[in-house]
Amino acid sequence: MRALTYHGTRDVRVETVPDPVLQDSDDIILRVTATAICGSDLHLYRGKMPGMEAGDILGHEFMGIVEDAGPDVVRIGRGDRVVVPFVIACGTCFFCLLSEYASCQNTNPGTGAALNRKQISPPAALFGYSALYGGIAGGQAEYVRVPKANVGPLAISEGLADEQVLFLSDILPTGYQAAVNAGIKPGIKPGSTVAIFGAGPVGQMSAACCRMLGADRIFMIDHHPYRLDFARTAYGVHPIDFDEQDDPAEQVVQATGGRGVDASIEAVGFEAKGSATETVLAALKLEGSSGHALRQCIAATRRGGVVSIPGVYAGFIHAFLIGDAFDKGLTFRMGQTHVQRFMPELLQMIQEGRLAPEAIITHRLSLDEAARGYEIFDEKREDCRKVVLTPG
Repeated sequence: MRALTYHGTRDVRVETVPDPVLQDSDDIILRVTATAICGSDLHLYRGKMPGMEAGDILGHEFMGIVEDAGPDVVRIGRGDRVVVPFVIACGTCFFCLLSEYASCQNTNPGTGAALNRKQISPPAALFGYSALYGGIAGGQAEYVRVPKANVGPLAISEGLADEQVLFLSDILPTGYQAAVNAGIKPGIKPGSTVAIFGAGPVGQMSAACCRMLGADRIFMIDHHPYRLDFARTAYGVHPIDFDEQDDPAEQVVQATGGRGVDASIEAVGFEAKGSATETVLAALKLEGSSGHALRQCIAATRRGGVVSIPGVYAGFIHAFLIGDAFDKGLTFRMGQTHVQRFMPELLQMIQEGRLAPEAIITHRLSLDEAARGYEIFDEKREDCRKVVLTPG
């Protein structure tokens, strides 16, 4: 089969590799009909995550048709069309029984990224995301093996196009969990406010979900005008370009009468654009992540508010300003998405027309063009918001 493989920093190639085979009795083999390039994939592409090996197959946003199934697969069968969550969960461990699927203790033979983990089990395995998260082959390929098929894949009925449901695999549940963690919910008090830092795919999905759930005013901070313009038109955000505003948090505070927003969502992650000092520290491996966006979130949020962090972080950061967070009584909620928990209700919202995640797609390419898709997405060329790849 053809698949996108990793060969080093900014070196990905579509190559012919062996077809996947069933390994466990609850595996399926999926013929991929649509897959996407995620912002998290760019961390791998840029060489920022350890544990990647030459030949690893990338991709964790995908869907397709079940071609084969192990004897213990009972929830789906051959010929079914399914979306696959990027988190691989067993469904029976302590965490899965709490619907905390991203913490599953039975699927990841790797270590995870925690530095001071003691004897705590690693988080769940992820598709196409390095040996730290299981070394499981990803879905930017013609075929993929999907473990734990009784827990993850969600069957899709006729009448919905692939593009309408593809993002149930990651960025839509991630944006939704970010909004839920931020306390945005139906019936929230009038005048509720939220600031979203980062207008990439997760930031856009966070804005869509906050708007759907009833947020009254949404600020969005980024420095790519085409992304901010889209969010303003599609989700009614108030855009702030941080290349034009030295201190976006100050502008947010002023716009909320000196109080700050009820919640901030940090949808950038550890590669946030920071100061020259942070750039040097990261280059010297003296800092694992830039803390700039987090400091902005802390500053923009009102006393007693929430900072929700769907952006990926690794390692340690300096100048976290824990004292400011304590002084303001902030609540932090963060972590990988418990995708399986949210997929069914989000599918219903799509069916009802309350969400249209496919609106963010700008580029539709064949799988063989995947390397070019990574370049376009990474370099923000051609006003790229989201790339979808089609095998075959």
